[in-house]
Amino acid sequence: MLLGTAFELAFVVCSVARRSFLRYFFLNLYFLLTIGSSVTRYFILSTFGLNSTEYCYAYFYTDALLTLALYVALISLYSHVFGELQFGKHLRLAAVLLLLGTALFSYAVVAQSADRLSTSFAYELSQNLYFVGLVLTYVLWGALLKLRETRTRIVQFVLSLGVYFSAYAASYALGGLASRHSFLVFLAPAIGCFLPLAWTLTMWRHTDESRLVPAQLVAVPR
Repeated sequence: MLLGTAFELAFVVCSVARRSFLRYFFLNLYFLLTIGSSVTRYFILSTFGLNSTEYCYAYFYTDALLTLALYVALISLYSHVFGELQFGKHLRLAAVLLLLGTALFSYAVVAQSADRLSTSFAYELSQNLYFVGLVLTYVLWGALLKLRETRTRIVQFVLSLGVYFSAYAASYALGGLASRHSFLVFLAPAIGCFLPLAWTLTMWRHTDESRLVPAQLVAVPR
């Protein structure tokens, strides 16, 4: 947790140093919320203990909040890619409708259970938004290739996010095996370190003027 928090803070510092904080505001906001959530979880954990109701609620609701923040960060990358095509209003509307649809679907799933725990809704919402985020990230990657996007930062931000969502989707799928395979317990923290590290390296090594060709990374048949 400490290593991931250090990487998250490093991204914010790099953004400020590179004078890109406002340009990538929602990416920075996501990491600032992540740092705040980590501090909150640690405080509640040290006060009430790992098995307490307070920590359970804090964990699942901060996780849902961070998933929503990452969803917004993903939509902001859409705005960077399609901004010059005047798709901003349509993207925001589609994002809100998709978010509401995901929330309603998550509630409908939880409402079928006998206990209807609010923490179950938070978990279901996070899981479903990760799946939606995964699909939207690959759609955005396809758009990058189609539009021949050459901005290095945007390309690597999206590519890293695709790997991150894919890894988390796999961890959710393997969640039922955690009791039998202890190595899965360490999987989530390792995945959590990947995104801030990848984005920090991208922010530090490249500027907004840096260019590359996405087709060099993925062969696209013509």
